[in-house]
Amino acid sequence: MTTENQRISVFLLDDQAILRAGIRSLLEGMPEVEIIGDSGDPRAALEEIGEARPDVVLLDITMPGLSGIDAIPQIRKLSRRTKIVMLSHHEGQTFVDESIKAGADGYLSKDSDPEEMSLAIRSVFRGNAYVSPKVSGTLLNQVRGGRRGTDSDGTGIASLTPREREVFQLLAIGKSNKQVAFELSMSLSTAKKHRENLQRKLNVHSAAELARLAIREGLLST
Repeated sequence: MTTENQRISVFLLDDQAILRAGIRSLLEGMPEVEIIGDSGDPRAALEEIGEARPDVVLLDITMPGLSGIDAIPQIRKLSRRTKIVMLSHHEGQTFVDESIKAGADGYLSKDSDPEEMSLAIRSVFRGNAYVSPKVSGTLLNQVRGGRRGTDSDGTGIASLTPREREVFQLLAIGKSNKQVAFELSMSLSTAKKHRENLQRKLNVHSAAELARLAIREGLLST
């Protein structure tokens, strides 16, 4: 059992300010938790997480510029000991599969009961995986109905490399090739090449189409 001197340090990353404030308030009511930071900017938060090395990161999936799924391996590089719990409105198989494959330790629906957050944090801190019953129930229904997540054939979004996904999200929020190159520390020619590969793999030909696809896939909020 966690004592006062062994509180679980938590960093919260969610781009929706009102929702983030609500979750932070909930965390502040948990005696076993110590909040050591929160942010709505996924790229800026990576540096903070690397310095703070929290026990647990609560991570939203749909964020501009860098999805929670694509942030997972970067957090892992910065702090291997940190456990990651995804917080999402998305309860489908694709998002859960991609999150776990990327290295998440838990998956919590934002529609879950508040008490579940404490359970999820304590579970992953102790080295156990945690998937919200609401999410696992949805997955069970999908399996029973013979439905699989999108992109199960290895095409579309699922076919993109982690770097291509980063470029994809930046382009989807309106960044130019030059801005993408700057933000990802790559040459302009490399950024252009990634854009060409994305357009070919996703069969899209404009920034507007990229944005619509990102929204449809749940990687960008409206």
